[in-house]
Amino acid sequence: MEEVLNEQINVQKKPKKTFTILGISIWRIIAFFIIYSVAGYVVEVLFSIVSKGTLESRQSFMYGPFSGIYGLGAVVMILFLQYFNKNNNRLFIGGFIVGSIVEYLVSLFAEVFLHVKWWDYSNQPLNINGRICVYFSIFWGFLAVYFMSYVHPKIERLMEKIKQKISVKKLKIITVIITVFLVFDGLITGYALEMFLIRKVHDYNLNVANKELIDEKYDEIYGSEVHAKVIDTFFNDRAMIKTFPNLKTIAANGDIIYFDQMVGGIEPYYYKFNFKKRQEQKEYNLRETNEV
Repeated sequence: MEEVLNEQINVQKKPKKTFTILGISIWRIIAFFIIYSVAGYVVEVLFSIVSKGTLESRQSFMYGPFSGIYGLGAVVMILFLQYFNKNNNRLFIGGFIVGSIVEYLVSLFAEVFLHVKWWDYSNQPLNINGRICVYFSIFWGFLAVYFMSYVHPKIERLMEKIKQKISVKKLKIITVIITVFLVFDGLITGYALEMFLIRKVHDYNLNVANKELIDEKYDEIYGSEVHAKVIDTFFNDRAMIKTFPNLKTIAANGDIIYFDQMVGGIEPYYYKFNFKKRQEQKEYNLRETNEV
């Protein structure tokens, strides 16, 4: 009898098996993707303000504040760079390789399946098909060192503190809800980008690959009054340019077509900061004060 009880206790003590990828649970991977996608969106928005003086959308999805390439890049780095984590030199090399591969594949996916171009490095030295270039590959290397040595350990500690205050069950429910929203948002985004591309190719008679097929799709879509009304209401030119200000596609001859330059009267940003004008005003006021 005692042996049976001991066996039952041992069975109860056995930890539940969880699905893992390279030793990391799927729940943590999804949480990392969400956290770093939001962080990437914030970084991109701040970078736009500093570099261009504009407050513009830098999200990868139609509605959520997520920059998918940051989330994906972070997850891939966490999974693979754990094998390079012995010293900074190995981390740099790992980041250079892993970051470049991710950036290339994301760009290729966008061009092949969504028929859009999110970035183009064709004018940069040592680029491969305009999808990656040596400058940004070096950036990925330095980012890997900083990310794995400084940023990610802090995120890990933050997650542990959150787990102490919120039950694992509640955290899983929150993660599932956000993940479902992300999947839905991703599907809507793919649909919206396809409808926008079809509309622009038809309206401006753009010479792109599969143009005849795209024109057929346009006739099919806008042959339905209800379908056309939904698209024009939720995925019109203003909504698309404001959400994806850097959208581009590729002409049949290889030229890059910038959609924000084609659509007149729509600013590809929400707000423009007049930093230069303010600086000139300060300098003018300073001169006036000195003269007095």
